[in-house]
Amino acid sequence: MKRIFIFSVILLFISCSQNKNLSPAETAKIVLKSFYEKDNNTMKKYTTADGYSGLLMIQDMVPENNKKVNVEILDESVNGDTAWIKYNTSYDEKPGVFKLIKENSQWKVSSKGPRERGPF
Repeated sequence: MKRIFIFSVILLFISCSQNKNLSPAETAKIVLKSFYEKDNNTMKKYTTADGYSGLLMIQDMVPENNKKVNVEILDESVNGDTAWIKYNTSYDEKPGVFKLIKENSQWKVSSKGPRERGPF
């Protein structure tokens, strides 16, 4: 009985400690909010290396603004390990598009290639 209890407690800790698999849309929302709030640690966790460096360069050009970030997902397209998210934020006048790739079973925002076009 004691072994079953110990095993159950260990199993509970292991199951609670695993990362939650987020959808591409949820990942994009986290990245956008962390981008505008300049939370680079969170942004780095949900982007690829090239995606992170590209967003950092753009982030330096964004002026400081204390208004709340509202993110609206307009469209989503998933094809295997690649996803495209069309979004709108309270900071932008025109919708933007993120490319996401699955890396280690987790969706991460990546950068688009020079001639790469998404589905939107």
